[in-house]
Amino acid sequence: MKDCKNIKHIGIIGCSAEGAALCYKTICIESGKYLGEHAHPEVSMHTHSLARYVEYLDSNDLQGISDLMLSSADKLKSQGADFLICPDNTIHQAFDYVEEGSPLPWLHIADSVIAAAQIGGYRKLGILGTQWLVESDVYPSRLEGTGIDWLRPPQEVIERIGYLIMSELVNGIVRDETVKYFQDSISYLKQAGCDAVILGCTEIPLIINDGNSVLPTLNSNRLLAQAAIHKAIAAS
Repeated sequence: MKDCKNIKHIGIIGCSAEGAALCYKTICIESGKYLGEHAHPEVSMHTHSLARYVEYLDSNDLQGISDLMLSSADKLKSQGADFLICPDNTIHQAFDYVEEGSPLPWLHIADSVIAAAQIGGYRKLGILGTQWLVESDVYPSRLEGTGIDWLRPPQEVIERIGYLIMSELVNGIVRDETVKYFQDSISYLKQAGCDAVILGCTEIPLIINDGNSVLPTLNSNRLLAQAAIHKAIAAS
């Protein structure tokens, strides 16, 4: 096992249980590649009730979302975290508010995805996620100036996928019909010229991956977890 004395403590701000759990699991398992079997950085997590986030999302109250995230940030700082991540794409809409008042530095989930897209040489990315996320500028704003184009699905697809995420995936429910709907949506994005798809909801990897998608997938959950691992061990 590598000496962990200088490894940074990762703070995870959770939103939905499935997404936060998947991020935590990925950090713990994949860290072994770098630190030795069963070894991983110290990790702390705090989550407010998902219902409170949904209330603020429905009213487009970014300050309310930010207040919840900053409350978690303060708790994680008190637990010894050195930096923060949030494996929920949707609430990154409030990131500007959060970053300004945060007691600790952050990694932005979209930056991890875009870095992977640049390495892969992709030129046009389809965006999938909750309706709140896909209709927001979380990814378009971070893609600006990168030379990478992006595309949203049609409005009816955005709404249907948003419903499926919030009624099924966040509760760990997986149905064959839902998998097929996501696959068909990705096929549409491919036909529209996309050469990769952003899995911009951290529960989508529960049902979609490179093995069952017609486009290469950019798994935002895994990419953020990997970025956190690299940041945590960089000084060790």
